[in-house]
Amino acid sequence: MKKFIETLKNIWRIEDLRKRILTTLGLILIFRLGAHVVIPGIDPNMLANLQSQTSKGVLGLLDMFSGGAFSNASVFGLGIMPYISASIVVQLLGIAVPYFQRLQREGESGRRKINQITRYLTVGILLLQAPSYMANLHGQLPPEAFAFTGFLFNFSSVLILTAGTMFVMWLGERITDKGIGNGISLLIMIGIIAKLPGSFVSEIVSRGSGQAGGLIMLLLEIVILFVIFMVSIALVQAVRRIPVQYAKRVVGNRQYGGVRQYIPLKVNAAGVMPIIFAQALMFVPMMFAGFQSDGEVSKFALAFADFTGFWYNFVFAIMIILFTYFYTAVTVNPTQMAEDMKKNGGFIPGVKPGKRTVEFIDNIMSRITLPGSMFLALVAILPAFAMLAGVNNQFAQFFGGTSLLILVGVVLDTLQQIESHLLMRHYDGLTRTGKIKGRGQTVSAL
Repeated sequence: MKKFIETLKNIWRIEDLRKRILTTLGLILIFRLGAHVVIPGIDPNMLANLQSQTSKGVLGLLDMFSGGAFSNASVFGLGIMPYISASIVVQLLGIAVPYFQRLQREGESGRRKINQITRYLTVGILLLQAPSYMANLHGQLPPEAFAFTGFLFNFSSVLILTAGTMFVMWLGERITDKGIGNGISLLIMIGIIAKLPGSFVSEIVSRGSGQAGGLIMLLLEIVILFVIFMVSIALVQAVRRIPVQYAKRVVGNRQYGGVRQYIPLKVNAAGVMPIIFAQALMFVPMMFAGFQSDGEVSKFALAFADFTGFWYNFVFAIMIILFTYFYTAVTVNPTQMAEDMKKNGGFIPGVKPGKRTVEFIDNIMSRITLPGSMFLALVAILPAFAMLAGVNNQFAQFFGGTSLLILVGVVLDTLQQIESHLLMRHYDGLTRTGKIKGRGQTVSAL
């Protein structure tokens, strides 16, 4: 405890770090306040049906990502997911379209151009999703909940929802530039954390009211949740180390190299991005269904709205595995790693430099990515099993799944950045070893 208090004092002493943390907290506060600002013209006291609709299923997960803004009919109701969807499309185009491949090779200027295209595409997606969201509001809320009706009201509400999401995206970018951690990731994490207390209280109430198992079952759930949390941390941090031998070099009177070092290859090099990508695409059927009531939604959309259904979880798991391989191929470049080793006089013992080294690293990545991707998919669908076991729908979201992995990854990344600031100024880190392993990839990679 004494060391923890001393660490907090050290953080406060570093002016730049203190400003970054305070800026981050201020921008997060704006985000949370905005989640409770209802769209003008809608009575906030008549949202019971909407909140009931978003208490379970895919819409419940979407509400969690938006920090409750979806069920509050907030100006931030669509959250940050349209930006994530646009980023997925742009990254896929970077694989297949030469123009985007050229932009990726142009460095900072190309990155700015890609970001600009992503923003334009985000607006396009919002102009599709916002009318669907308004149609859902008209279907769920009674007529007296609306102070205005007609085209002008719906048109202005669509513009407000679009502007709200763009403002949330701007907040995330400001956190990344002026604050601590990755802004977009932090906003998603804050939205998830905001739903945790209420979900836990609901589970306590349901178990205490005589539900099967009672409080003993609640204690068992907490133990299982802790175990899954620790396993998720292990999944994020697991690495396979490849030994690299550096040849001896003598410059003047000094000797360089001649020592063995290691290249740490992450078992889950893609981080939580495959889950975020897959989850964003799982929202597509509901978007095209127009968020209508169950009687008006096609059987296809209903199958993908059933969070505990076989087809939803099967497709979700397959997409996570595929996206893990895709994102690992994008982020890990064996050719570049082999060239860097060769330039620095390094080689993998028993493997010839050049093409053989590239093939060796690629084979290693393929082997460790398969179990990593399968385990990631298993953790992602655990909430469905928790629901089938009788856990409250909202609380079950924290038994693995997108929510837990995002929490683990973002917390580790943020702590890693804080620790870097401390170590740079010769203060002790946040742990005894002074080393916190982040997940390596964040939403900033979008």
